[in-house]
Amino acid sequence: MQNHSIKKITIIGVGLIGGSFGQGIKKRLPNIHIMGFGSSKTKLSRAVELNIIDEFSLDIATAIEHADLIFIAVPMGAFETIFSKIKPYLKPGAIITDAGSSKESVIQAAKNVFGQEFSQFIPSHPIAGKEKSGVEAADGDLYINHKVIITPTKFNSVTDISLVKNLWQTLGAEVIEMEASYHDEVLAATSHLPHLLAFGLVDLLTDNKNLGDVFQYTAGGFRDFTRIASSDPTMWRDIATYNSESLAKWLKSYQIELNKMITMVENKQGEELYSLFERARDSRNQLIKESDDNGK
Repeated sequence: MQNHSIKKITIIGVGLIGGSFGQGIKKRLPNIHIMGFGSSKTKLSRAVELNIIDEFSLDIATAIEHADLIFIAVPMGAFETIFSKIKPYLKPGAIITDAGSSKESVIQAAKNVFGQEFSQFIPSHPIAGKEKSGVEAADGDLYINHKVIITPTKFNSVTDISLVKNLWQTLGAEVIEMEASYHDEVLAATSHLPHLLAFGLVDLLTDNKNLGDVFQYTAGGFRDFTRIASSDPTMWRDIATYNSESLAKWLKSYQIELNKMITMVENKQGEELYSLFERARDSRNQLIKESDDNGK
């Protein structure tokens, strides 16, 4: 199936990620009919007003009827339920893809519902977002120059994988393939860990009664570091629990690093602290340079 043969896409979960996907498709492939599904008539009506979807239904059977592709953008804990709901009504040959932040757990949920050799689910994860969530934050250009990781299984066909790749590329994304287990390890380090650290710092200062209204003294550094603590708590609760093994591993590694810094600070080890800060600065500068070069 090629992109031009897709006549209908159903988006399950029309928030920031699902809404941005829908708006991006409508902007670039206007002949594709976009159907939305969710639990809130008010939010789905707003998605129609914002030209994110063409129509919506609160009934799952109606929503996915005749859908050539189904895009699932819901919290991790809802995937198996969604799979179970759509299973009886799937059009033969329809492709399912998703935006889940943990791939092994989503693949396992699909196997639990559809069977071990189910071939129509192409797992994907867009590495893009904002600290704000919801349909009002949707942006049809959100995925431009952002990576989307696809973690195919051995049962997926090359044709179906190409279809999903082409859709993401149409939205301006750089598509990468990798094993689901490696994806979960990498994202635990580069995305999930930083979010938990931001949540933890804000919670620490909120609970510290000795500092009074500490937030009135915050400056740019605090705001930069904790920006992502404004993210959706439901989504991040599910990410933390569904990618718990990889995330716990990285939290423990960070704890070791933090203990080293505590020792350096307590012992006033200026040279050691300087070396650590210098290494970190140089590594980040190189990372930014490579990112900028790749974006040219």
